[in-house]
Amino acid sequence: MSRYTGPRLKVLRALGVDLPGLSRKSTQDRPQPPGQHGARKQSSRKSEFGLQLMEKQKLRYNYGLTERQLRRVVVDAKKDKGATGNKLVELLERRLDNLVFRAGFAPTIPAARQLVSHGKFELNGRRVTIPSIRLRIGDRFGPSEAGRKIDLVRTTLEAPALERPEWIAYDATTGTAHLNHLPDGDSAPFPLDLQRIVEYYATRL
Repeated sequence: MSRYTGPRLKVLRALGVDLPGLSRKSTQDRPQPPGQHGARKQSSRKSEFGLQLMEKQKLRYNYGLTERQLRRVVVDAKKDKGATGNKLVELLERRLDNLVFRAGFAPTIPAARQLVSHGKFELNGRRVTIPSIRLRIGDRFGPSEAGRKIDLVRTTLEAPALERPEWIAYDATTGTAHLNHLPDGDSAPFPLDLQRIVEYYATRL
């Protein structure tokens, strides 16, 4: 399944939650699901599978992954001795494209992914073009000399989409950020039922 490129607000309304990584828009003005019978869908009771699927889709759309990519992250998370759900969020939050977004360099994860793919960011002083790189504690990242001149980067730093989390340290003098410590299972910037996601993949891997 390819990465989603359709209307983003429609996804937010279907899932009933704001996903800051996907879009800066909000469902506040139109909270009902999309479509002619959206209000009726909102009041209908979902099955347990439907609830599990919805939680999984929140992850996939917010972090901008294909189903195959998300499955690979789940497999990696299951290898850890700790709670699978917590490890899953940690691995997703440690992706470079997400960190560029969470540090305040880009308004959304898709925008951050494009900036990284075009070589506008550096990791530990070297130019990178792979958005899925997982950073480790102490890794430093920030826009390249060309990246600092991009209006999108400058305006987002002035008015970031989210408050910068405490596990990301930003150095205003160098214009770079680094990973202070590993994020935990509560680090996703939207409500999430991790147990349902683990249950969804329990019989699918």
